Amino acid sequence: MPRRFWWWPGGLVAALILSATLGPLAALLSQPGTATILLWQDSYLTHVAWFSLKQAALSTLFSLLLAVPLARALFHRQFPGKTLLLHLFGLSQVLPVIIALFGLVAVHGAQGWLTALAQAAGLPLPDYLFGLSGILLAHVFFNMPLATRWLVQSLEQIPHDYWRQAAQLGLPEWQRFRLLEWSAMRRLLPGLASLIFMLCFTSFTIVMALGGGPQATTLEVAIYQALRFDFDLASAGQLACWQLLLGGLVVAGYGWLKPAAASLASATGQSCPHYQPRHWLPDLLALIAGLSLFLPPLAAIVWYGLQALFSLVWQQSLLLQTTLQSLRIAVSAGLLSLLLSTGLLLSSRHLSIRCHAPRLGGLLAGTGSLILLIPTSVLSTGLFILLQGEMNLFAHGFWLVMLLNALAALPYTLRALQQPMQDLLLRYDRLADSLGLQGVSRLRWLEWPLLCRPAGRALALGMIFSLGDLAAIAMFGSDELQTLPWLLYQQLGHYQMDAASATALVLLVLCLTLLWLTEWLASRNEHREPPSLLE
Repeated sequence: MPRRFWWWPGGLVAALILSATLGPLAALLSQPGTATILLWQDSYLTHVAWFSLKQAALSTLFSLLLAVPLARALFHRQFPGKTLLLHLFGLSQVLPVIIALFGLVAVHGAQGWLTALAQAAGLPLPDYLFGLSGILLAHVFFNMPLATRWLVQSLEQIPHDYWRQAAQLGLPEWQRFRLLEWSAMRRLLPGLASLIFMLCFTSFTIVMALGGGPQATTLEVAIYQALRFDFDLASAGQLACWQLLLGGLVVAGYGWLKPAAASLASATGQSCPHYQPRHWLPDLLALIAGLSLFLPPLAAIVWYGLQALFSLVWQQSLLLQTTLQSLRIAVSAGLLSLLLSTGLLLSSRHLSIRCHAPRLGGLLAGTGSLILLIPTSVLSTGLFILLQGEMNLFAHGFWLVMLLNALAALPYTLRALQQPMQDLLLRYDRLADSLGLQGVSRLRWLEWPLLCRPAGRALALGMIFSLGDLAAIAMFGSDELQTLPWLLYQQLGHYQMDAASATALVLLVLCLTLLWLTEWLASRNEHREPPSLLE
């Protein structure tokens, strides 16, 4: 690409992103009464906003209360399967929410494993899976493993000399925890708390599936209900604006408190050779509590999925058609997200490196992360209002869902490509100029050989997030347009457990395959020398 055209890719992509985000927001603000309603003037809006904040705060509190002793137990104790357990904890970050919901229903539902065990023991359990308790249970299932891995990593970074000195001084166990362990973990806790709070506040699928009624509804779910059930555009606009305002404050808080950059993959669970707590009961209780919460739903997914596989339920035509539809949307959204990321980074790296304007380059690349400030439900609402008089939205649902999924995956594909593209320009720009490589020739002989693996990893990440999405398909889906998460949600709602087992298994296999692909591509040498340039 000649340097005089460096601004074209990023400029066009940034214009598309701003149009796709600011246009729907303008449509929301243009609704009568949308911008004038005050939070305390509407009792329903007050309740929904308060419940959104309350469930996020409680989910954050319970996740961290379990994660701190569990991380300490995983750091200090050695037992078979410890490394596998840490890898499974990492799986919770990419596991589609609807699959985990299937596992939670299979274990904690009215006909679940725990209910059957309690009835056999003569101790009937109350129905706790729906409402606030169910929402908290699902949020802790997802976020407790995330916090545990970060905290284990922080404990592993304590120098071994500190443990040796503590042993030489004969510090009691409480003092070692206060001076060493707590000192290492508390630096991460504000950032972890803000991250978990943000994830829970913007949660859509969990609340929609387990909310259990108007008393347990968040802003995002209320937006969906106002549009799809009541077709109340004014109420949807009001809710979306308050979601945007409160969500922006939450994201700003996360940006201020977020933990220092770290790699979750480095949490190996290696214990300190110089110290092991004498009292094993607290660690044992923490392990039992954490594993009892996390492992049974995963086991239920595999168990019922294999049963469905052997009973050939998975061969039904609806599941096959939905799987193909999901793959079409995921591949299209992944490719579009990859294309948008590449266009942004081509221009932003030129600004940052060649023009020596890193702030402008970062600002241009940052437009790709604008979706983090605008939840998919808010964006879907704005698009619905903006386009509902111009076209048949459900007839064009495929393209709208694909666009929303691509925008939602954009921050992750950007992160996968940004560093490799900047490194490539720093290392080979002068060599390419000396060889006269420009435009298509530069792409063919220099860019593609070095970026094919990072691009494949970014594509796989985009497909994973698209496969697990429920917010966009819930707004624009129809009988002709369904995805695996939406089909699984409907099957769970109608208690079709055999069919849901097959759907969950297929979705889990697809996501695990893509996750393995991302890890394999990340482990490869992404910066090998292109022989054709040096011959």
